[in-house]
Amino acid sequence: MNKPAAASPFHPRNRHQGRYDFAALTAAHPPLAVKVRPNGYGDLSVDFADPEAVMLLNQALIKLFYNLNWQLPEGYLTPPVPGRADYVHSLADLLASDNGGKIPRDLDIMDIGCGANLIYPLIGNAEYGWRFTGTDITAEAITAANQIVASNPGLQRGVRLRRQKDSSAIFAGVVHKNERYHAVLCNPPFHGSAQEAAMVGQRKTRNLGLGKNAPLNFGGQHNELWCEGGERQFVGQMINESVTFADHVVWFTSLVSRKENLPALRDQLRDLDAYEVRIIEMAQGQKQSRFIAWTFLPPAARAKRLAR
Repeated sequence: MNKPAAASPFHPRNRHQGRYDFAALTAAHPPLAVKVRPNGYGDLSVDFADPEAVMLLNQALIKLFYNLNWQLPEGYLTPPVPGRADYVHSLADLLASDNGGKIPRDLDIMDIGCGANLIYPLIGNAEYGWRFTGTDITAEAITAANQIVASNPGLQRGVRLRRQKDSSAIFAGVVHKNERYHAVLCNPPFHGSAQEAAMVGQRKTRNLGLGKNAPLNFGGQHNELWCEGGERQFVGQMINESVTFADHVVWFTSLVSRKENLPALRDQLRDLDAYEVRIIEMAQGQKQSRFIAWTFLPPAARAKRLAR
């Protein structure tokens, strides 16, 4: 049997290029070793249908590449680390475009819906030294994220957490009056209902060859997976609220998984007089992804804020 051709579809600065180096990963995180075995091509791998194996692999990736200790309560969303890193690096390129092509380092970033996994602040702080404010609507997620910060003393000056106590708001209550951020990033809930999320989860389970009662290998709480109206409504609400905070943030950004949602979001931003809108395309293997970015500030004002 021939091996599939190796590909490196990630951002050039993404550390996760090529195949997983399981020798290095198990050296960095020895508990992973019990889950590593040859696959159908004779290469070392793990069973991606096994939630514990996926968790251990993520812990090893974060330890090897970012020298961070990471843990996650059972049932929470386990992030695909390489793809999450692409968003951070692509955001850095966006910010560099307003800074003479140089990636700015001394920045304040807000992560809307950081979840219990805290993955964007971990990568952004490790790669670029950015300071993060992570927000989430559940006390349990904030508690778990704070435990990650506490287990990595170097993070305590670079990451802070805030609970969004108003479930109907995104920015109000977590962006304080005198605060300014260079960017907002967000991975919004994808599905529009619990039923839709469950159906997709069952399909993934079947594709992995598991029984219908098997646990999902990626996990996820309801607020991580779905909200009323799905990502279209969530990002639309972000856009509406961003007008009020137009001077607080240089660039607002959010992942948009469904490309068909982009025209309506663009129209909404045009109607609200956004100064500039960009669609940043990314690719991870066969999966295409992207984020939408918008700003109410002209280039000179953006450059001044980034330089300062």
